[in-house]
Amino acid sequence: MKKTFDYIVVGGGSGGCVVAGRLSEDPDVSVCLLEAGGGGQSSLVNIPAAMVAMVPTSVNNWAFDTVPQMGLEGRKGYQPRGKALGGSSAINAMIYVRGHQWDYDHWAALGNTGWGFKDVLPYFRRSEHNERIGNHLHGRGGPLWVSDLRSDNPFQQRFLEAARESGLPLNDDFNGEEQEGVGIYQVTQKHGERCSAARAYLLPYVGVRNNLTVETRAQVQRILFEGTRAVAVEVLQNGLVRTLRARREVILAAGAFQTPQLLMLSGVGPKEELQRHGIPLLQDLPGVGQNLQDHPDFVFVYKTSSLDAMGVSLAGSTRMLKEAGRFRRERRGMLTSNFAEGGAFLKTREGLDKPDIQLHFVVAPVEDHARKLRLGHGLSCHVCLLRPRSRGTVSLASKDPQAAPLIDPAFLQDPQDLEDMVAAFRLTRRLMQAPALANWITRDLYTDGVDTDEQIRTVLRRRTDSVYHPVGTCRMGDDPLAVVDAQLRVHGLQGLRIVDASVMPTLVGGNTNAPTIMIAEKAVDLIRGIGRVCSSARTETTATTENNNEASYVVA
Repeated sequence: MKKTFDYIVVGGGSGGCVVAGRLSEDPDVSVCLLEAGGGGQSSLVNIPAAMVAMVPTSVNNWAFDTVPQMGLEGRKGYQPRGKALGGSSAINAMIYVRGHQWDYDHWAALGNTGWGFKDVLPYFRRSEHNERIGNHLHGRGGPLWVSDLRSDNPFQQRFLEAARESGLPLNDDFNGEEQEGVGIYQVTQKHGERCSAARAYLLPYVGVRNNLTVETRAQVQRILFEGTRAVAVEVLQNGLVRTLRARREVILAAGAFQTPQLLMLSGVGPKEELQRHGIPLLQDLPGVGQNLQDHPDFVFVYKTSSLDAMGVSLAGSTRMLKEAGRFRRERRGMLTSNFAEGGAFLKTREGLDKPDIQLHFVVAPVEDHARKLRLGHGLSCHVCLLRPRSRGTVSLASKDPQAAPLIDPAFLQDPQDLEDMVAAFRLTRRLMQAPALANWITRDLYTDGVDTDEQIRTVLRRRTDSVYHPVGTCRMGDDPLAVVDAQLRVHGLQGLRIVDASVMPTLVGGNTNAPTIMIAEKAVDLIRGIGRVCSSARTETTATTENNNEASYVVA
């Protein structure tokens, strides 16, 4: 393996795959991507419904725990994070949601020039190939395929009918002019298979581009500096520690938990935190690991006798065998399901200018992140608070790079978050009790008889956890607690940039995978010095090239 490259990308998740894939389009630039996990090409990754074998386990998954959460009765939360090429896009529910346009204008208003919605929209469009929607808000020909679900589940229409019965608006494009409403999610799938960031941006070019090196099972332990310039990384692979050098930049894309961890292990972060672990201080950046934001999420769980809902039963197993055959023949049916097929963005009270909660309607019973199974079939509905006030932290457990970081989302720490979740609970239950759904429900497992505000607060504290959208721990800005500038360069250092969800100053109102891919698309132009707004001509040319050269999908 070569020891020197122009760019070293740390982390093969959504940000890293985009950056490595795009930068390596230039044959005069050498790029090395380092991923601690595996190749992200197994059937567990490619078959959408197989996510149920990864999210609750350590398969392709870091499977982190949080520290005890005082707002959740002292419980530890669960934080699955992808550990394979594609990162969390290799194990997630594939939902394609960008967030509200206001979110990006808010980033710009905070002083992050070039990050308003009009600035980032070209990068969303550049990345996207939307099979159904073609307009000024969507892209065609990009590497990331965005499709309607192919599961053909009748509960989709029942969910929409329940919305009509509840007097809620419908929405067939959550990324359109208006976000509010109830609808069926579009997903990052191509022909019924998962389209992870790795399959979209990276895997078609591994072994094809001589200037692209991808190393798996390679965990970066620290960044090495000459003065204040990042020049190399220390990598543990196959039991050996090696040093790889970067002529131009080291680009961190290890995610909202491990990017701040890696910075602190390398001497960049809050002085007191580094001193506590005996790590020599290179750059005192007190904002590293601060500002952690995540969507607090509560899940309603119901039993049903319908085999259209997934579950564990003899009849269900027989049907799934038939569905497996259908998937092989047609790439349709239950195995193409992302489980969270329906959703909504809703306002819990009048006078709000944008939705404050999001729903994920799941055609299966989800208990404890699918780590708890029971016989029978069921439905679930997640409800999360889109812009929580609580702020958490990521800190070091020790200076051992193999130790997991200490993750504290501080869920429901701000009392107003709990009160907002009470309103979210009531609105979601109203939808789920509409006849179109209630007629199919045989038992409410956890919220039957929960009626008063205090009863709701109790069940929220008992069962709320993450919906897997951590961001903000190396936030963008120009104040003393900001970690990167609007060019995503780490303050006070040279040759070091961050390209992942940790740079988000505030949590977007929606799922975070598509925004992370957008950030990476924009980062490539920043690295190349192209400027704030991409050329539409370049967008079309690049997208067409990517589409035509895409490797075939193979499912074992």
